[in-house]
Amino acid sequence: MAETILTNGRIICRDRVIEGGTVVLHDGLIVAIDDERSQHPAAIDLDGDHLLPGLIEIHTDNMEKHFVPRPGVFWPSALGAVLGHDLQMAGAGVTTVFDAISLGIYDDKKERREILDQAMLGLAAAKAQHLTRAEHFIHLRCEVSDPAMLSMFEPYADHPLVKLVSLMDHTPGQRQWWDVAKYVEYHRGENWSSEELERRLAVLRQQQSEHAEPSRRAVVETCQARGIPMASHDDANADHIEEAVASGIAISEFPLSLDVAAHARQRGMKTVMGAPNVVRGGSHSGNVSAIDCAGAGVLDGLSSDYVPAALLMAAYILAGRLGLALNDTVAMVSANIADMVGLIDRGRIASGLRADLVRVRPAESRPIEGRPPEICPVVRQVWCKGERVA
Repeated sequence: MAETILTNGRIICRDRVIEGGTVVLHDGLIVAIDDERSQHPAAIDLDGDHLLPGLIEIHTDNMEKHFVPRPGVFWPSALGAVLGHDLQMAGAGVTTVFDAISLGIYDDKKERREILDQAMLGLAAAKAQHLTRAEHFIHLRCEVSDPAMLSMFEPYADHPLVKLVSLMDHTPGQRQWWDVAKYVEYHRGENWSSEELERRLAVLRQQQSEHAEPSRRAVVETCQARGIPMASHDDANADHIEEAVASGIAISEFPLSLDVAAHARQRGMKTVMGAPNVVRGGSHSGNVSAIDCAGAGVLDGLSSDYVPAALLMAAYILAGRLGLALNDTVAMVSANIADMVGLIDRGRIASGLRADLVRVRPAESRPIEGRPPEICPVVRQVWCKGERVA
């Protein structure tokens, strides 16, 4: 691979920001970083744009949208769905993706079993043909209360793409839906009668009583035996954190309150919140603000969750609103995530690491009424292992 020289940019390293410096790429790696502007005639002039490490997405549901773009529509090409999703992620500056696929058919979403199988086939085909722009791994989201979960999990427990497993329980009365009224409000479009709602609640609670603990135990034992990193999901209280720690789980995704996030940090866990929570200024389900967690110093990482572009935006919003150093907020979408999942070869702009880079131009967005103007980062170029992919 030919040498690539990127110069005259604001280079966002993990421990410092280099103004007007140079980064040299060769054979897919970063081979040199210089504080000075390069005079080489083939150097690419970044014109003062920011140069960031490629973003690492730990939990995106975006793949599912490409398989089911509308209710009742299942996309007929697995490879097409995977590549459409991949294009969107790379365009958002993401060079490493943990595609979060739901295991369980809760809320009568029986298509999730087909999404899992087809996503695995599509990703394997894309990888074999070197078609994706970003590098993709699988994050299995295990709905422990669902009777179908283990039958979906077991065939893929040894799949080489599976690099992260999370445990969740969306039963009304548990975790995210500890307040059943919130569950009802979230599903208000279903227009359930009182009788139908009570029937559904009874069924879900019975399934939780029968399946949650044995299924959770089976998944934990499988991951521990294989060395697969695990995350807990929607931790609502200190007991959930203690349960996670006892199981060897090191990541708390979307803790529901500031106290729970703080307790997770005290117990040595890393916390991840949603980037859309930052961009919107609060949780869509009424839980703790990710901005408040960052301000309290208990936020380690961000996930784009359901909006790929939110990941980069959130890093700049946190820097602007809270006065945090940009290299620290960028780490929440790169270096910190790499550390959580054991990817030691990426996530930073440093010699010897993968040449995963994003060129970003900060633009000022037109403020919505009642909000101050903020920086809107524009992705201009993306390199994955030194190859220009966007």
